[in-house]
Amino acid sequence: MLNKKDFSNIRKDLVKLDNKREKTIIISRDTIKLSKLIINLIHREELDKCKSYIAKIKESVAKLDDSEGIARAAKQEYAEALTFYYIVKENKLPTRREIKIDTESYLLGVCDLTGELVRRGINLVIKNRYDDAEKIKKLVDDIYTEFLTFNLRNGELRKKFDSIKYNLKKLEEVMYDVKVKKC
Repeated sequence: MLNKKDFSNIRKDLVKLDNKREKTIIISRDTIKLSKLIINLIHREELDKCKSYIAKIKESVAKLDDSEGIARAAKQEYAEALTFYYIVKENKLPTRREIKIDTESYLLGVCDLTGELVRRGINLVIKNRYDDAEKIKKLVDDIYTEFLTFNLRNGELRKKFDSIKYNLKKLEEVMYDVKVKKC
């Protein structure tokens, strides 16, 4: 009545799936750690140290399997780190194709990027680099404007989009305070 060979094969399949899942979790955690490290180095203005980590993170992301939620989070962190790096290094927001990432991960990463841009903008003001801080505010405003054109449903992307508005407001307040104190 019972096909024991089929159940034996199912057990083997489940072991394979579990091993694949564990591998994805490990790669995802490594990707997230590398993303945070890259972002920290950028804030410390140690861009030259980022190159080797960027090479490693690109390899990690290429190995990710999207079936696990942590892999999606890792791709989002990757998009945030790489977009931040290219903005600071090359003064431009790279496209999703340039960083080889899917649309949703890219957009989620760009939403998170605006928080790092606020931090950078504040640090630039502290260093009396007001023109650079103003460029950061303009970029966040441009990102916000582009997101306004999307028809976002309720979900993670919609919630993160709302954070762009608050990040822009923080930058506007900082730049306002700078202008008031200059007068």
